Amino acid sequence: MNSNERDVLCVKDLHVHVATSKGVSTLIQDINFEVKKGQILGLVGESGCGKTVTSMSILQLHDKNNLQIKGSITLEGKELNGLENKEMRKIRGKDIAFVMQNPMNAFTPVFTIGHQFIETIKSHTSLTKKQAKELAMDVLESVNLENPNKLLKSYPFQLSGGMLQRVMIAIAACLQPSVIIADEPTTALDLHSQLLVLRLLDKIRTEYGTAILLISHDLGVISEMADDCIVMQNGRIVESANVLELFDNPKHEYTRQLLRTRPTLYSEKQPYTYML
Repeated sequence: MNSNERDVLCVKDLHVHVATSKGVSTLIQDINFEVKKGQILGLVGESGCGKTVTSMSILQLHDKNNLQIKGSITLEGKELNGLENKEMRKIRGKDIAFVMQNPMNAFTPVFTIGHQFIETIKSHTSLTKKQAKELAMDVLESVNLENPNKLLKSYPFQLSGGMLQRVMIAIAACLQPSVIIADEPTTALDLHSQLLVLRLLDKIRTEYGTAILLISHDLGVISEMADDCIVMQNGRIVESANVLELFDNPKHEYTRQLLRTRPTLYSEKQPYTYML
């Protein structure tokens, strides 16, 4: 099996342009990377560098009236760029799933967790409502969320941010997608909830072989979770390497600047750099 056959998600020569009153502005350019089965690829950079624009381009969630996406985005060999919304809706949630930063934004407040979980399953499968509920309960149990029957009857506002994030990841993983894009999945959580979420993502990767594109500005999260790492600055990739190599021997000055921003505890002998 060659390298291309192992690539689940492949992005080549990706450019995103937006029309403004002053002309066309380039948001990201020359973006190239691959994610292999079971791999966690970290994507880091300061706010506004283009991380979320990249993820939205992969998911084809941009307003195509205002933005132009050029390049190739393939999932399991299928080209996504340029697909009609109807076709992308069949793929999103089933073959490629999305975990957003604020879990409250992922749920409609007037419907129960169970309604939204079950409808997600039914929209991509031929399962009955009863079968979809059984699958939802099984998945919730597998991610160590207690009393799944009660949980499914709850409304989003009745759950903590950490529980909602874990439910959202359970929904993302229930159909065993090829890729999960996790955009700052731990930013809004306390440290204990962060740890639970990261363990859950790693469990999904291990058990299902799901590839994960992990977007974060938290270098501690990236160092703990990622196999490889991409560094973005001003809409471009400035460095790409194995995560250990990148942290131990960064090549680009911007990467070195990012690493210097990590919280550090100093002793009389040597500094201790914070990692999760």
